[in-house]
Amino acid sequence: MSQQTLTQHLIAHSEPHWQHYIQHEFVRQLAAGTLPAECFEHYLKQDYLFLIQFARAFGLAAYKSRSLAELKQAQSSLHGIIDIELDLHIGYCQQFGISKQALEETVESTPNMAYTRYVLERGMAGDLLDLNVALAPCIIGYAEVANWLQTQSFLVTEGNPYSDWVQMYASEEYQQVANTHRQACDAISMEQLGEPRVQALCRTFDAATRLEVDFWQMGLDCR
Repeated sequence: MSQQTLTQHLIAHSEPHWQHYIQHEFVRQLAAGTLPAECFEHYLKQDYLFLIQFARAFGLAAYKSRSLAELKQAQSSLHGIIDIELDLHIGYCQQFGISKQALEETVESTPNMAYTRYVLERGMAGDLLDLNVALAPCIIGYAEVANWLQTQSFLVTEGNPYSDWVQMYASEEYQQVANTHRQACDAISMEQLGEPRVQALCRTFDAATRLEVDFWQMGLDCR
């Protein structure tokens, strides 16, 4: 079997969908500052609901943990979302005129439900690795999106109302979050996992990546 790590193999296996996700028109317009305000606001509202479901996923990760180290990692991720990221998200939304009440009254979109419930279903049906792989396109992908955008000539920083979004995911802090999750996925070698298990994880990763594409497209289709 390949000497690639599991995450490298998962990304390579899903290459066309992965590239569509990383280089989606939504993030291109966001980086260029041309994304219509109503599209970004719709995305922010849905992302609030998304974060709540991901908090549930990390609660499930704690339940699925088999060691103290895994339990601590799940607890740290859950704390990060509930006590830090959600508050930051609410504050960020206020910069765009979106109140906390408006966030709480947002109706969950179908792509949002499809994606988050798929992640939870994979975690419920499988073990911690199944859950981590289902989470990986989001956690690792956002870091790669930001890194890719940083190299593009169309990236606008001055006067771009969305530049803080790019900088947040390009930050050393978020890149470390992505690296930590990558390490969790790569803790067991593909040789140890075996071909059938790796193939099943590839299907999970590919499905979650396609659902990420749908989430970006949801932002563009809001009008």
